[in-house]
Amino acid sequence: MAAISASPMLNIDVDKLTYEIFSVLENKFLFGYDYDHPDPSPKLSHCVSQDFTKSTKNSRGGKVRILSIDGRGATDGILAAASLARLEASLRRKSANPDARIADYFDVVAGSGAGGILAALLFTRGRDGAPVFTADQALKFLVQNQRKIFRSSPSGIFRRFSRSEKAEKLFRKTFGESTLKDTLKSVLIPCYDLSTNAPFLFSRADAVEMDGYDFKMRDVCIATLAAHPTEVCSVDRRTRIMAINGEIAMNNPTAAAMTHVLHNKLEFPLCNGVEDLLVVSLGNAQSEIGIGNPTSSPAGFARITGDGASDMVDQAVSMAFGQWRTTNYVRIQLPLDKTFQANGSLAQKQGGFDKSTNSNRTVDFLAVAENMLAQKNVESVLFQGRKMAESTNLEKLEMFAGEVMKEQERRRTCVVPTVVLKQTSPSPRTSSATTLSTLSSC
Repeated sequence: MAAISASPMLNIDVDKLTYEIFSVLENKFLFGYDYDHPDPSPKLSHCVSQDFTKSTKNSRGGKVRILSIDGRGATDGILAAASLARLEASLRRKSANPDARIADYFDVVAGSGAGGILAALLFTRGRDGAPVFTADQALKFLVQNQRKIFRSSPSGIFRRFSRSEKAEKLFRKTFGESTLKDTLKSVLIPCYDLSTNAPFLFSRADAVEMDGYDFKMRDVCIATLAAHPTEVCSVDRRTRIMAINGEIAMNNPTAAAMTHVLHNKLEFPLCNGVEDLLVVSLGNAQSEIGIGNPTSSPAGFARITGDGASDMVDQAVSMAFGQWRTTNYVRIQLPLDKTFQANGSLAQKQGGFDKSTNSNRTVDFLAVAENMLAQKNVESVLFQGRKMAESTNLEKLEMFAGEVMKEQERRRTCVVPTVVLKQTSPSPRTSSATTLSTLSSC
């Protein structure tokens, strides 16, 4: 025994073996998973069997995949949708699955403002069990319905949501009676609650876990886009908020999404740090005001404030990732001012929104998005201004799609679930019982 104690390497191996054994027992107790070993009584030796090593290796190392979409108006939302359409196409190509959806490859989505609408469209369960829209359909939805959802500024660019009968009718038709409980993955959509003077985060987890926090998706969309105070009530009428748009609360919801995952051990039991996250964050278009002095109007000041807050979140998140920032975190910041110039300036083509056909408008925005993706990202560096990234936006998206696919493949053979969500039965609507289930195979 003295000889054994005197060997530090042997102690390390024994400690590792003990940790792995208890990890297996813990996960068997929590999740009911069984481990198929040829020897039911493995010897307590520093030489671990190959089968046992393979089993424990497959049970660890998973990454939670997060999609974050910044807020703002129709222009930013449409360009973000075009980026997601390109990402979804890449995932379909890499997986050889023509029906693959964005929701199949992400565990968490956070969207603010127009980003919240995209999150709702891409992650709400439809009648067939699949998401309501594909990314391409979501793009067309925003292009075709921008006048119903957004009101135009004096410059002709659609910016803010204006609650109207047309918008409410549109959201009712799109989402029906679906609520936060009917979302396929963990959904986070913010607004600002004027009754408490604090941000309010619509959360699928809260809707499932607590009474008074389940909201209809059509009301969630109205709240995150509202330009004026708008009362929104929970399904059971227990919670009432006086909502105004999510841009005020958190234009860049990336940090909120990461915090939600890292502190939610019930749904993400194996996520212990940023090394266990894969995050793609779609930013707003830079310098949309473009013409004249951006500080000459309240909207200009608001834009600068929002951009500054988003940049600070991006910088903080990037620093938090540390050595994993180049592999686990991707930020797509749209260089919209250059893109507009390269495409004849959409801001000056005001008549194009009304006089051209919907298909032509879609082509216009796709052209802008393609040009944007071909450019290199302009990144903010803490206290050092901005610098040009080494990779283009498209290269970043392609790289991230590859990482997401690797995680998807890993989960097919994993032993312990990376993500565990409480699911509610989509029908009948009157049932509120929840059951513990897992995503995909783990």
